[in-house]
Amino acid sequence: MQELKNAIRERGKVLSNDVLKVDTFLNHQIDTELMALVGKEFAARFKNDGITKVLTIESSGIAPSFMAATELQAPLIFARKKKSLTLTDNLLVSTVYSFTKQESNDISVSKDFIQGGDRVLIIDDFLANGQAAFGLIEIVEQAGASVAGIGIVIEKSFQEGRKKLDDAGYRVEALARLHDLNEGKITFVDELVSSHS
Repeated sequence: MQELKNAIRERGKVLSNDVLKVDTFLNHQIDTELMALVGKEFAARFKNDGITKVLTIESSGIAPSFMAATELQAPLIFARKKKSLTLTDNLLVSTVYSFTKQESNDISVSKDFIQGGDRVLIIDDFLANGQAAFGLIEIVEQAGASVAGIGIVIEKSFQEGRKKLDDAGYRVEALARLHDLNEGKITFVDELVSSHS
């Protein structure tokens, strides 16, 4: 998705060979026009998949997921990372390790919001090692629902998350795929492919 790639290149900051900071449009300040385009793109890619729910993890996945859910006319559910005083039982729970933050979080969703028969589209802001995606998949499967696909705003293709999800048989649609962030430079997978063809 060219508009997203432009934003990454013009407004993203490479902090290391593994870390891209996108807080000017995705992870802190939200570029609502760009997120609307992101939502339309996800909806276009999954419009024929019978999506009944969109699931993400708080907090950075909420903006793109909200836009996609609006386009798909499906409810959006976000997995909570913190325990809620009003949400203590009847929960679907999984544990997710964040390599970026070096911590594990129990994520939870009320059983009231995902049921057997639901076709769930999982959306997240980043795909790196796949921990968040697999945690959300576990929640969907605990509910007896099915994963229709996984939508990723920015995929770090140099990390193993995509391969793990492909190997497990899940459909992954990433709107921007980073080949690498070496030496402070952003290189996209499709640019590398086109430059070698």
